[in-house]
Amino acid sequence: MLDRHFIRTNAEAVRAGAAKKNIEAPVDELVALDAEWRGILLELESCRAEMNAVSKSIGQLMSQGKRDEAEAAKGQTKAFKERLDELEVRMREVEEGVRTAELNIPNPPHASVPAGTGEADNVVVREWGEKPTHTPPPHWEIATGLDLLDFPRGTKISGSGFVLYTGIGARLQRSLFNWMIDHQTGTNGYREVYPPYVVNADSLRGTGQLPKFEEDLYKTSDGFYLVPTAEVPVTNIYRDEILNGDDLTIKLAAVSGCFRREAGAAGKDTRGLQRVHQFDKVEMVKFAKPEDSYDELEAMVRDAESVLQALGLHYRVVLLCGPEMSFSNAKCYDLEIWSPAMNKYLEISSCSNFEAFQARRANIRFRRAPGEKPEFVHTLNGSGLALPRLYAVLLETFWNEDGTITLPEPLRPYVGRDRLTKE
Repeated sequence: MLDRHFIRTNAEAVRAGAAKKNIEAPVDELVALDAEWRGILLELESCRAEMNAVSKSIGQLMSQGKRDEAEAAKGQTKAFKERLDELEVRMREVEEGVRTAELNIPNPPHASVPAGTGEADNVVVREWGEKPTHTPPPHWEIATGLDLLDFPRGTKISGSGFVLYTGIGARLQRSLFNWMIDHQTGTNGYREVYPPYVVNADSLRGTGQLPKFEEDLYKTSDGFYLVPTAEVPVTNIYRDEILNGDDLTIKLAAVSGCFRREAGAAGKDTRGLQRVHQFDKVEMVKFAKPEDSYDELEAMVRDAESVLQALGLHYRVVLLCGPEMSFSNAKCYDLEIWSPAMNKYLEISSCSNFEAFQARRANIRFRRAPGEKPEFVHTLNGSGLALPRLYAVLLETFWNEDGTITLPEPLRPYVGRDRLTKE
């Protein structure tokens, strides 16, 4: 969420920022409602002042024996009270409208974000590793042949977009997220947390998923939601708190299940593990001082890259153009790994700086020194990494002609073997 005063005084810049993301934002509506709200506030203050003055005069008039004038003053006071009640009702209505408009105005992209119209305008920043030259079967055939995944039974249990991991395939899944959280905490210095998988609406509003993306969320009958990403509970750890500036930057990492309905994505990249409704992910979250946040973003991207480098997987880092960004972020890098079977890059991580956008929604502040005015922190998050596509590309990249999979060195102690074979 943007500062209301900032929107009012920089309406054109806010409109331009939304347009750069190809989002229609209710900027004009907010400005008009905000002007009405401030007008109501002035009338309320004037009305209260006049009512108080008339109320004070009643006693004086009565003591002077001016009963008729006192009764008239009482009538005026009643009229003022009725008008105040009307104004307060309207003020609440307008405030609700302003709040709704605020929540639907996106975070403007940082000046360094390229303009564009779509994916073709994203900028490749760098690549790492050699692109595989072999042509393996697609990961769903490899996984089925080695009894790692059971797609039909996953669908039977839950429905399309849900996967059953079996035997050594289940162990590989567990090994991947165990190794990645150990890597982010032990090598890259994040503090591990294990958050709830169910959150309330305030948490989702705080990170920007609500109200805009409710259709993509799994909602319970009592108003709670399954987490779409650990970004939501981890960022909200400090909601409505004031942090000590000396403690920043705070770096947290969490493993969680993620649940997404993927509304509107039917038929798009649905084979195998490319797009599923439930998956595991290691999430990195940072709380930083404003002057440090863009350096922390670059460091977070390197932390995500270090996972792929340790596994020996070819990838590229892409700076997203405006229309490819999310509603809430100010700058975003995607990490994309190469699928040798599908002959294309797949997004495996997004690392974003939200500046104060989420912190203002969630009221997360810090104080530079005792007694100083609190400021909003800058929040950042990124996948370190998401598992379905990592699992898929690992199978394809390290597939051997005999049908086995040679595991990367870091995973071997976790899986308990060097190769995957059919059991």
